[in-house]
Amino acid sequence: MKNSTPKIKKNTGYEEVIAIIERARENAFRAVNRELITMYWEIGRYVSEKVAAENWGKSVVQEFSRFIQSHFVGIKGFSPQNIWRMKQFYDTYAQNEKLSPLVREISWTNNVLIMMAAKSDEEREFYLLLSTKNNYSKRELERQIDSSLYERTMVSTEKYLPIIHRNAGLTALRDSYVLEFLDIPEHHREKELRKAIIANMRDFILEFGKDFSFIGEEYRIQVGNTDFHIDLLFYNRELSCLVAIDLKIGRFKPEHLGQLEFYLEALDSNVKKQNENPSVGLILCAKKDDEVVEYALRRSMSPALIAEYQTHLPNKELLTNKLRELRELAEAEEMEDEEK
Repeated sequence: MKNSTPKIKKNTGYEEVIAIIERARENAFRAVNRELITMYWEIGRYVSEKVAAENWGKSVVQEFSRFIQSHFVGIKGFSPQNIWRMKQFYDTYAQNEKLSPLVREISWTNNVLIMMAAKSDEEREFYLLLSTKNNYSKRELERQIDSSLYERTMVSTEKYLPIIHRNAGLTALRDSYVLEFLDIPEHHREKELRKAIIANMRDFILEFGKDFSFIGEEYRIQVGNTDFHIDLLFYNRELSCLVAIDLKIGRFKPEHLGQLEFYLEALDSNVKKQNENPSVGLILCAKKDDEVVEYALRRSMSPALIAEYQTHLPNKELLTNKLRELRELAEAEEMEDEEK
């Protein structure tokens, strides 16, 4: 018996309908999620007010939990622990008009992760905006928090603020990257590093940002009669530009920057499209001396940055202390300038 299901030809133009359906499903999911978060917010407000006015404690909240679950048989998410989290959720954001709308754009699970991990409104805003923009799953958000993405991003911004202002494209890059997912030996070759990145491209792009799209490894560019190869080439959708990454397993040397600038010039001359912005470069090295980096970049007009990679999760406390030191130094410099 022949299959009566009609075969659909490729490139029929039906893809537009698929996009319409997927967009509608996404909008419906977001609408349901906003209602769910609003419900948790209102329950949190109710419990918070009862605690303040009537001294509700553990026993009353347990009774409250049993009442809800008996009224809605089979309903989940209303254990005493979750009800206390709803109260904490409301108390955390109730007085913050800037952040309270953001919590409705992400899932309850991700809200709880951020609420438990973040220590300041600034950190909460960072992860709320990032989760909304990238539509992070629970696993992806956990990985970003565990890798101290907030602290690493802030340290990078504080250290390279003048460079970032001069080259707006560098805001998509950071001072350090964590590649703990590569599972490579401590002593490795550049080829091993590159191949491990290719084999773990999904996690690599998660670390760099979902706006990065991979173009190729050892990307060939020809200048005159000579071929050159860029270790990794990406395209960044938000910046509308090519991003060249040069891998170095040792310490950064000033001559590395000259090589990268040559690659960027070749990309802009021979590969970049007219509607795209100038290419951006990143030297990803195992070690670097910040003073050497500063001297190397001081006269460079190319949109390039030098970043360190590590193959293990960073020490969050050390990063927090480093960020505090940088901010205290910046404040002291501002005070000196005002006194002059």
